[in-house]
Amino acid sequence: MSNTYRKTPEALSRLTDVQYRVTQRDGTERAFDNEYWDNHEPGIYVDVVSGQPLFSSTDKFDSGTGWPSFTRPIDPDAVATKVDRSLFMRRIEVRSAGADSHLGHLFDDGPRDAGGQRYCMNSASLRFIPVAELDAEGYGEYAALFTDDHTTTDTQEENA
Repeated sequence: MSNTYRKTPEALSRLTDVQYRVTQRDGTERAFDNEYWDNHEPGIYVDVVSGQPLFSSTDKFDSGTGWPSFTRPIDPDAVATKVDRSLFMRRIEVRSAGADSHLGHLFDDGPRDAGGQRYCMNSASLRFIPVAELDAEGYGEYAALFTDDHTTTDTQEENA
């Protein structure tokens, strides 16, 4: 895959109003009223602006918050974090490394057995690519994430 994931005027022009507000204006979508909070299909999540691979469904979990939550990024270098002091509190903001898209926030209340982190993301900042479409979409190298010992029985059955 190319490592030239960046923001372009063409990519920005394709965003919906909500996607633009979330990724470019540091917005947040409503809990339980977003596309991927309850998605259980195997695949990867990429930056809606640049296409940069960000998260895998193998690291997704139900946090009960109403937003898609992950224990870790697909690659540690795919995301950048910074202190966010908006809303009169201190949080850790998560942004895509390539296009600098606002994705969501990082919290330390994730599953302890998976490192204790919760990457709480906005669906509007992500595009989901199902396992069956990884090759066609140019992300074939990530198919291995769904065939090794780290996948769940449900994921393996869905891929059969």
